Amino acid sequence: MKYDELKKLGVEVLSVSTDSKFVHKMWQEDELSKMVEGGVPFPMLSDSGGAIGRAYGVYDELEGVNIRGRFLIDPDGIIQAMEILTPPVGRNVSELFRQVQAFIHVRETGEVMPSGWTPGKPTLKPGPELVGNVWKVWKPDTAFPE
Repeated sequence: MKYDELKKLGVEVLSVSTDSKFVHKMWQEDELSKMVEGGVPFPMLSDSGGAIGRAYGVYDELEGVNIRGRFLIDPDGIIQAMEILTPPVGRNVSELFRQVQAFIHVRETGEVMPSGWTPGKPTLKPGPELVGNVWKVWKPDTAFPE
């Protein structure tokens, strides 16, 4: 499971929904444990009144549920990235890893990632010398593969 890999990166994972803790227990035991051995290892939080969902802008007032959202919050409590999806579309764990690795790298080095960056690819060092020279580091053909 990717959870262990996220933990190694220093990531804390929480799941939040408007379902009660009893529904979470049933979901964990009857569904998730069949998809993931032992069920999901991270906390599933109940937001029965939608307060957390409202704070993050994902609460659907008409339906009374939180829609799918993923938020990357840095160690200072600042949201660095967010993705909100409608129920029919699943999330991409590979993209989550790429983003986490990019934000860790930025925090540690001050460098920035060009579009399409993946670990091991060139980064950009912000500064006056970069102006007019981005093309020397970042090649669109590698950022947008066919």
